[in-house]
Amino acid sequence: MPMNLMPWSHPSSAGFTLRGWRSEPTGKPLLHFLHGNGFCGRTYEPMLEPLAEHFDLWLCDAQGHGASDAGPAFIGWNASAQLATEAFRAGRDIFGSVPRYALGHSFGGVLSALMLAEHPTLFNRALLLDPVLFSPTLVGLATLRDVLELYRRDTLASRALRRRRHWPDRQTAVASLRGRGMFAGWQEEALQAYGRFALKEDGEGVTLCCTPEREAEVFASSPRRMWPALARVETPTHVLVGEHSFPFVHRATRRWCAMNARISREFVAGGHCFMQERPTKAAERVIAYLLR
Repeated sequence: MPMNLMPWSHPSSAGFTLRGWRSEPTGKPLLHFLHGNGFCGRTYEPMLEPLAEHFDLWLCDAQGHGASDAGPAFIGWNASAQLATEAFRAGRDIFGSVPRYALGHSFGGVLSALMLAEHPTLFNRALLLDPVLFSPTLVGLATLRDVLELYRRDTLASRALRRRRHWPDRQTAVASLRGRGMFAGWQEEALQAYGRFALKEDGEGVTLCCTPEREAEVFASSPRRMWPALARVETPTHVLVGEHSFPFVHRATRRWCAMNARISREFVAGGHCFMQERPTKAAERVIAYLLR
């Protein structure tokens, strides 16, 4: 069943509105969550539901994802991190003076890391789920293809552009995605959450909330001065890495731990979306680190 969360909206300084979901304040620690590219916050409900027993939640949908406005062209990773900070600061006061923690997956893990670097007192602790930290070489490329070696002929961006975007109904959409591509190995509850929250009605069926064009824009870009930012992170941060995730994530997280003593990591079973494959196990790891 969907979680009992309230919608929020924030007219951002970039000229479009960010939206997301939050808990009713209960006095529990506050957990800020950012999602991966092409997803949205509530796609992760199977992991977030057990977390809600221990934390109040603040879920932020990035530009063009979930319920947030698409705006013009993608404003970039660094600006996206700043807007997430702006929205959080505008809405966090209702939760009072409670401990604040950061959680992010993939694209959202990198945005969370950029927030930590620029705002060292914003969070007490952070946990990142398979953040797509690019090597210094990779950051200089316009696309990811040559370094990641994920596809023989296609960039991630061009693959995103070919993604199917329309189905007659949510049930058909979920059935067509089950076991395919990035959805391989997902628990059924996670796949159903994707169907509920990453798709929207368009009058002729359902379509993707995050358009393939926006997903491609994110894939075809990278953060500015990411490694100097990662070196500045002072917030204690733990990284969970999927054993079968991308090799570049393994290498980059090892590099980050070596250069910054405040960063630690551990491997967990699964791939890049291990928290959708084993959401309860992922939630247990989050609780164990953030509340220890």
